[in-house]
Amino acid sequence: MDIVTELKDSKLYTLHSHTQFCDGHATMEAMARAALAEGFTHYGFSPHSPVPIDSPCNMRAEDVPAYLAEVMRIRDLYGDRCHFYAGMEIDYLGPDWGPANDYFRGLPLDYRIGSVHFIPTQEGVLTDIDGSIDRFRERVIHDFHGDLRYVVDTFFAHTLDMVYAGGFDIIGHVDKIGLRASVCQPGIEQEHFYQQHLENLIDSIVEAGLIVELNTKSYKDQLRMFPDIPLLRKFIERRVPVIVNSDAHRPERVNASRLQGLAMVERIKEELHQ
Repeated sequence: MDIVTELKDSKLYTLHSHTQFCDGHATMEAMARAALAEGFTHYGFSPHSPVPIDSPCNMRAEDVPAYLAEVMRIRDLYGDRCHFYAGMEIDYLGPDWGPANDYFRGLPLDYRIGSVHFIPTQEGVLTDIDGSIDRFRERVIHDFHGDLRYVVDTFFAHTLDMVYAGGFDIIGHVDKIGLRASVCQPGIEQEHFYQQHLENLIDSIVEAGLIVELNTKSYKDQLRMFPDIPLLRKFIERRVPVIVNSDAHRPERVNASRLQGLAMVERIKEELHQ
């Protein structure tokens, strides 16, 4: 699926959402009805993928057929008003598990989002670094022995490995680690090593021909989108396609801060063409 072509000039879309099949707080039909109420013309479901470790946020492999069947049912019900897509946000855990895995390549998905939520500790234990900022801080202290540099370096190393391995269309919330790391160490995002990580990531994304999502989920509470404005500008300067996703987990959030995100993209494009 060529997502950019499919969306055309529409601004009434989101391709990142979560429901009862993972850590969402509503059924797929409730999310679909909310999308229709917002006037969306394109809406994608993207449950957190199955993973071979314990995770309360990820869907179970045995539920994938039911998920795909529910997408078809919703298309039958509402497909005359909105295009509904079967996507998946696939966790990269390492060379043996990620979007390039044969299991995910074999699923009849319309698109795939590649994201890094887990990284190994120094002892090799895969640990969730997503979730709340307070939980992130606690895990840096207790699970990663207070070594924030290790966490940041490992996050970017895994992200690069995921990009090089391929198997997905959209890269999810590429610099989400920055907000969390900045709480633990203010100013870390301006340090040379961090900026070098970003430059390497930009180059790899351009080379791979990926789409970058501007994730608006946290804007209302934390006044930040992912990627943050300076990084978003660099992607747009390099002509990387950008789509604006709400990453909604509740019906009332399907369009959360997307208008601000779309306006931000347009403003940067206008500034670059002045």
